[in-house]
Amino acid sequence: MKHIFIATIATLTFLLPNISPAELSHVTVYVTARDTGERLARTNDEQLAVSDPITEKQEYIFVDPSKTFQTVLGIGGALTDASAETFYKLPKEKQREILTAYFDDKKGIGYSLGRTHIHSCDFSSESYTYVQDGDVNLDTFDISHDLKYRVPFIKAALKTAGKDNFTLYASPWSPPAWMKDNTNMLHGGHLLPKYYDSWALYFCKFINAYAKEGIPIWGVTVQNEPLAVQTWESCNFTAEEEGEFVKHSLGPVMQQNGLGDKKILIWDHNRGLLYHYASTILDDSAAAQYVWGVAFHWYVNDSFDNVKLVKEAYPQTHILLTEGCNGPFDTNTINDWYWGERYGTSMVHDFNNGAEGWTDWNVLLDEKGGPNHVQNYCFAPIHADTKTGELVYMNSYYYIGHFSKFIRPGAKRIVSSPSIDTIETTAFVNPDGSIAVVVLNTADKPQTFNLWIQGKSVKNTSPAHSIITFLIT
Repeated sequence: MKHIFIATIATLTFLLPNISPAELSHVTVYVTARDTGERLARTNDEQLAVSDPITEKQEYIFVDPSKTFQTVLGIGGALTDASAETFYKLPKEKQREILTAYFDDKKGIGYSLGRTHIHSCDFSSESYTYVQDGDVNLDTFDISHDLKYRVPFIKAALKTAGKDNFTLYASPWSPPAWMKDNTNMLHGGHLLPKYYDSWALYFCKFINAYAKEGIPIWGVTVQNEPLAVQTWESCNFTAEEEGEFVKHSLGPVMQQNGLGDKKILIWDHNRGLLYHYASTILDDSAAAQYVWGVAFHWYVNDSFDNVKLVKEAYPQTHILLTEGCNGPFDTNTINDWYWGERYGTSMVHDFNNGAEGWTDWNVLLDEKGGPNHVQNYCFAPIHADTKTGELVYMNSYYYIGHFSKFIRPGAKRIVSSPSIDTIETTAFVNPDGSIAVVVLNTADKPQTFNLWIQGKSVKNTSPAHSIITFLIT
């Protein structure tokens, strides 16, 4: 596999806090474009100047920092068994490169949000749990399986990012087989009501065990893809069932165990059924009192507006994309530009519709798109050849980086309004006062426009099939 050097990433030092929007004038431009060598490349530095009168003969992106929306929790990816196992098959220098590439906000793309799984998922080398069969009281709970690869990998990521700068949450793919009506961790099935409290306690045991290892878990989703019957670990909850589990078991049990500050997110599945599922639970005040937010994935179809509908109908709830990836894995298509553009399109729409964070799936996979115990191989932004140690950076890595590197935790989304529909855009004001404007062009032609903010503007051109981040300081 071809090795693309990380040196294409520009080093960025953020400003000191409390910069007034009126003082913003300097524009630094970072570009990733198809058919070029530009990958998060710092192409030029410009100055905002007093704008000419607005005319329909010109095209614009109007940025208005006076109107703010949701606050960003973070942007990142999943720290899975597969990622960890692949990581520890590589030479030390490649391990350091991966950690820097993802988690260093100066030399890399500054991931600030992560997801991990509660015992096994499809991207594990085997199915496993943390307890012995039939142990209702969970006296045998033991995370020793995770101590070999996953826990050390997460610790290394936290150390690179800075524990205070990284938020980690967890999701289960299935309860232990003996807790389910199909007596199998795979192929769907339902959690038996008599084990609701035991399963809720399992979440608590996991959070506490990881905390003992120095890994703080910020929150949990109730169930990964609750309406999917998969050949891998899966479990089915109707919206009504999930609501019952949350209000009678998960919420109360977490509070009883001193974990009431941990966030609970419902759904954790595709955008298509997002509104129905969310509304069913959130309309039940007894369940909704425990729910911090609604998680969603990007698979099956886009249905972008459903994210906005949930936010509009339930403005006090929080919305988070918790999984997305491309696939199936194919070495013949690994360099296709479409893969990155899919990320860019989804991220622009999801943020503009109210998402507070965005989490990619596996941060690292091997040369086959695994390991995966059911051969459900897929793409990751970085692939490693475990035989040669070579790394491949897919263009999706750079597309995500145009957001994660420049839009930092605590940023607030602001207005970014294009006068043309050939480009898409979103914008944020960071805690330090800098403004990041992301411009996506998936068309076959370049597009020239004026970036306009508070009566000042600068002209720029978005190349065909490109993504640009303008950092305004």
